[in-house]
Amino acid sequence: MTNDAKQYAPATQRNREVILEVLLEVLPKTGTILEIASGTGEHAVFFAPRLKPRRWLPSDPNPSSRASVAAWMEDTGCDNLDSPIQIDASMPNWVVETTAKPQTPVTAMVNINMIHISPWLACLGLMAGANRILSAGGILYMYGPYKIDGQHTAPSNEAFDASLRSSNPEWGIRDLHQVIAAAKAENLNFLKTVQMPANNLSVIFEKVEGFSEKV
Repeated sequence: MTNDAKQYAPATQRNREVILEVLLEVLPKTGTILEIASGTGEHAVFFAPRLKPRRWLPSDPNPSSRASVAAWMEDTGCDNLDSPIQIDASMPNWVVETTAKPQTPVTAMVNINMIHISPWLACLGLMAGANRILSAGGILYMYGPYKIDGQHTAPSNEAFDASLRSSNPEWGIRDLHQVIAAAKAENLNFLKTVQMPANNLSVIFEKVEGFSEKV
C-alpha cells in the first residue's frame, strides 16, 4: 500500500477534536469500537491512539476508501488500530459476525456522516446491526446534520439537503425523530444529542435488553 491511496476530507480536521471529546465521555472504557463508514480513514487514525486501551476497527463498503484507511494507517503504527474490513450497513449480515470477528467484544459503534449520503435502508441496517452486535449497555454514536420536527436547523443545511437530493433522490438530511424511532425499534434507547460545529449533532444511543447475537 502506498500513500498515493490516501484520501482527504477537510471536515475531519474541523470536527475531530470535538467528536473526540464526546467519544471520551460516552464510550465504554474497554472493548472494540466498530466504525461504520470510515471514509478516508482520517478519523480512525486520529481517534484510535487517543482511545486506548479500546481497539478501533474501521470498515467501509468502498474498496478505495478501505485502501485510503490502510494508507493512513501506514503512517501511524498504532497498535490498537485494526485493518479495515468490508461492511455495507444495509446488508443483513456483517463479516464481524462470521469470518472477521474482532479481538475483543464490540462494545460500541461509531458512524460519522453516513446516513444523509446513503439510502434510508443504510440507516435501518445500521440500527439492526447495532441490535445484533452490541450487548446491553453498548453505545451507538452518530454524527451529522439532522432535521428537527421536519425543519432544517440552518439555511446552510437546507441548501446542503437540496444538493444531496439532486445528486440522489434516496439521499438527504434525516429527521432526528425518525432516526430515534428506527433505533427504538432495534432496542436502542436514545440518550442525548450534543450540539456540534457547522450545525451538526452528536446523537448517542444505548443498547437495552433484547434480541442480540453479540460479537
